[in-house]
Amino acid sequence: MKSPGESLNIPTIDCGKQDARQLIDSLRGKLGIRGDIVSESGRQRTLELFGEALSPQQVVERICGEVRRRGLQAVLDYGARLDRKTLSADELRVSPTEFRAARQQARPEYLRVIERVASNIREFQSAILPKDVELRKSTSGGGTIELGQRYRPMRRIGICVPGGAAAYPSTLLMTAVPAQVAGVREIAVMVPPTPFGGFNADLLAACDLLGVHEVYRTGGAQGVAALAYGTEGTPRVDKIVGPGNLFVALAKRWVFGEVDIDSIAGPSEVVVLADDSAHPEFIASDLISQAEHSPGSGVLITWHAPLLEQVRQALERQLGVVDRGDLARSSLEEYGALILARNEAEATELTDLFAPEHLHISTRFPRETVENVQNAGAIFLGHHTPVALGDYVAGPSHVLPTGGTARFANGLCATDFLKRSSLIAYDQGALRDTADDVRLLAQTEGLTAHAASVDIRLETRRS
Repeated sequence: MKSPGESLNIPTIDCGKQDARQLIDSLRGKLGIRGDIVSESGRQRTLELFGEALSPQQVVERICGEVRRRGLQAVLDYGARLDRKTLSADELRVSPTEFRAARQQARPEYLRVIERVASNIREFQSAILPKDVELRKSTSGGGTIELGQRYRPMRRIGICVPGGAAAYPSTLLMTAVPAQVAGVREIAVMVPPTPFGGFNADLLAACDLLGVHEVYRTGGAQGVAALAYGTEGTPRVDKIVGPGNLFVALAKRWVFGEVDIDSIAGPSEVVVLADDSAHPEFIASDLISQAEHSPGSGVLITWHAPLLEQVRQALERQLGVVDRGDLARSSLEEYGALILARNEAEATELTDLFAPEHLHISTRFPRETVENVQNAGAIFLGHHTPVALGDYVAGPSHVLPTGGTARFANGLCATDFLKRSSLIAYDQGALRDTADDVRLLAQTEGLTAHAASVDIRLETRRS
C-alpha cells in the first residue's frame, strides 16, 4: 500500500526518445493468458489440495478430467474443496422458491433498472440480427440454381457469471439477453456458491426477471466442465460464454472443440486516445475504472505533451478518494502507461498495436479519428462517453476480446448464438451445365468419385 505522499509510479514513454513498442509488447505479455504463472500462496494452496505442485493449466486438466469421468459427484467434491461450500445435489441448483424470494425482496428501483437495460440490449441486438438469404439464378443452358444461407439459434448455451469479489448482474444481462434475442431456448448459468454469486439475491432476482431459471451454484473449472460435458440432470451445452478468473479462462480453452466458447478472457483494459481537447480528470477516471478490476490495464496515448502530467496529477487526486484506490494504483503501476506519441498517426498506430478491449477516443473530432483505427473490442466516441456506459447500459455486450485478440476477435453479440448453414439446389439442367467444371477440378485433385457423383446423375435413365 502506498503512503499518502508517495507518487504514482506509472510507466511513461516519450516516443521521440524511447520505443513505446517495447512497453506495449511487455504489457501484452503480462496481460495474456499463459496459465503457467503461480503466486507463492497459489502454489501452497495447490499443494494442499492436490498433493503436488501443479501449474494452473495442469489443475484445470485434472478437474475437467474428473468431472468428465465422475460427473456430478466431482462437481460437488470440487465445490467443497475449492469453494469451501458443501452442497447436496438438490442444493446445487437454485430452486423456484429461491427465485421468488429474491424477486420479492429486490428493490423496486433495481428491478426497473434491470428492465431498462435489458430493453436497451434487446433493441440493439435485434437490430444486428442477420436475415436468411436466398439467391436464384439461371445457367447459360437454361438450368436453375437456388442458393441460400439460413440462420438457426443454438439449442442450449451455458453462461459463466463471476461471483468472488462482487455480484455481477451486468454480466448476466450482457450474455443472456443476446442469447435470448438470437432465439436460444435453454440457458444454463454457472455461478460460484458465494454471497456475491449463487446466494446473491440481486443476481437471482435479475435471473428471475429475465426468465433464466436454470442456475447452478458452482464455478471455476468444475463449472465449465459441467457445462461442456454434462452431468446427471444437466445436459451439455453447445457454447459457453462469460468471463471468470484464470481457471475459468483456462478451462474454457481446454474444453473448446467439445463445445464452442466466446473467448479466452484476460484482465480488463482500456486505451484512451486523446488530443488537446480532452479533459485530464475524465481521462484519469477512465484509466482507474478499468484498473480497479485489479488486475486491469489503463493506457493513455496522446500527442499533446502537457496532458501526460495533467493526467498523472488527476490520477493522484482520484486514487485517493475511490474505494478501490489502492488496488487501482497497483494495477496502473504494473499494467498501465502514459505514452506521448509524436503525432496523431503514430498514436493510432500504437493503439492498433495494443488492440485494446476498450478504446476511448477523447479527441475534438472522434469520428474522424476512429477512421484511422482498426483494432479494438468496443470504441467509445467523445468526451462524454465513459466506458462504464458500455459496461452497464448501452446495448452492445461488454464481453469483449482482451489480451490483444481484438486484432482478430470480436465482442459477443446475438449473432454468436446462431448457426449458419448454406443451402444449395441445382436442377438437372444446371447440373449438366456445370458438370465439366466439376470434372476438371475433381480430376486435378485426384478425387474421381466426385466426378462420378455428377456423371451418374447425367446418364440416360434406364427402364
